[in-house]
This record gives sequence, C-alpha cells and structure tokens, in this order.
Amino acid sequence: MKWIFNHEIVEEDQLTIPVKDHGFLYGVGLFETFRVYDGLPFLFKEHIQRLQAGVELLGIDYSLDEKKLFQELKRLLRVNDLSNAYIRLTVSAGTAPFGMPTEKYRKPSILWQIKEMPPLSDSPIMDKKAVLLKTRRNSPETSYRLKTLNFLNSIVAKQEIMDKENTEGFFLTSEGYLAEGIVSNLFFVKSKKLYTPDLSTGILKGITRDKVIQIAGLLNYPVITGYFDPEELLDADEVFITNSIQEVVPIVQFEERYFNYNSESLVFQLIREYKRCIKIQLKQKM
Repeated sequence: MKWIFNHEIVEEDQLTIPVKDHGFLYGVGLFETFRVYDGLPFLFKEHIQRLQAGVELLGIDYSLDEKKLFQELKRLLRVNDLSNAYIRLTVSAGTAPFGMPTEKYRKPSILWQIKEMPPLSDSPIMDKKAVLLKTRRNSPETSYRLKTLNFLNSIVAKQEIMDKENTEGFFLTSEGYLAEGIVSNLFFVKSKKLYTPDLSTGILKGITRDKVIQIAGLLNYPVITGYFDPEELLDADEVFITNSIQEVVPIVQFEERYFNYNSESLVFQLIREYKRCIKIQLKQKM
C-alpha cells in the first residue's frame, strides 16, 4: 500500500520517521481510525473534531482543516485505487530537541495509513466472545482519555488473550468497575434499557459509542451511564461492543455466560439503524 507522510506519497515499507520525533521518543501524538464506504468517510467531522481537541490539549500548535484533510484522504484512496477502506490518521508532535519540551510543538508530522475493507454489508461484520482482563485500565494522563500514541496498557492487555481467537478483553478500572474493551466501547442491555460505563470511569469517548447512544434514543430506549460491576454482564440480556472499524459487534459469550440474539434484539436494531445512517450519507453523495 501507499501511505502519505507529510503530504508525500510513500510505499509503506519504505517509510521512515525521524528518531527525534517526539511521537517516537515520548509518545506525544494522537490518531483516529475510521471507515470509508464507497469513497466517503463516515462520521469524518466528528473524528477530526476529537483529534483537534486532543492536539490542543497536548500542546501541538496545529489547526486541522477538515476540507484539506478530506482532499488528502481522496488522494490516498485514489493512489491505492480503493473506495472501501480502513483509515488511520496520525498527528505526531514532530521533530523537536532531545529532552522534554519547553514550548509548544509547531511542526507536527502527519501520517495517513490505509488498508482495504469490504463494502458495506447489511449483516454484522462479526460477533465475538469476551473475557475479563487481569490487566486494569490505566488512568488517563489528562483530564479525559485521549487516543494517543501511547498504547502500552492495551498492548499488555492484548497479550493476555493472544491465544483466544475472535475474543475481546474487557478492562476494569482500578476500583473494579467495568471500563471498556481493548479496542472498543462496551454496552449491555437489561430489561429493555441500554447501559454503558460513564466517561468519568476514564474510558475513551468513542465516536461510534456516541452515535449508538444517539440511535438508541431515537428508538426510545433509555440509555444509562454509570459505574457497573462486572457481574452485571453475567445478568444482562445482551452485550455488545462498538468501534469505528468493526461497527457494532454482538458478544455471544462472556466468561461462562452465553447470549442468544434474534432480529428484534436491541443490538440488531442498532446495527440496522447504524448501517442505515451510512446509506443515507452515501445517497447524499449522489
């Protein structure tokens, strides 16, 4: 694949990053991952807004221009001859003097990465099993969790379940409450109410999470955020996870508990409505 680094098209296996980049040295940087369907990125504005907020919080003096970024995205799709793709957009602090920063970062590095994905389907992309992790979710370094280049907590957690195929791991907070998946936000359903951990638990404010909460409201399902014990999942009617690449994913087994779904289960209603939102965007393009 061809990637774009600081506006230059580069073969992915030939790409190099300066060793003085503070993203490499200290993990100063952020990224967004999102899907492109038929040439259009879904919830692109929301991803860029979250990225901009993080850039400002990390002291990177850079303004993300949504229109220019969209043009760069189209260029990335064109040079790779793709219309359905997984995109990762990274803003690294860029090259700076060795040592801790003494002023704002003013020359960030911008990296676009791409991977082919299947076209939009009416069916769920997958379903998964889930287990409770021994590794606890670390506390955010800032007032709320950012999608930073420092992914060590998630990597350590992933190593716990490397031998478990098609399985997501669920973090607990240091206090023992449900937090989130390694690469996902967590939801469960009980008595026709939708539950998800509160942002104050230190989880990522997921773009797909926000969209699902909005859709659930439109379907007249109460959405309750809070602090939940892991035993709540064993007593739930449905459990599912969300992220921008996998969309909405039913959990068919959590620990020893199995879940059965049908077309009227809330998770499948949400999947249908989520995909309908994507289709509406595609029609607007025509």
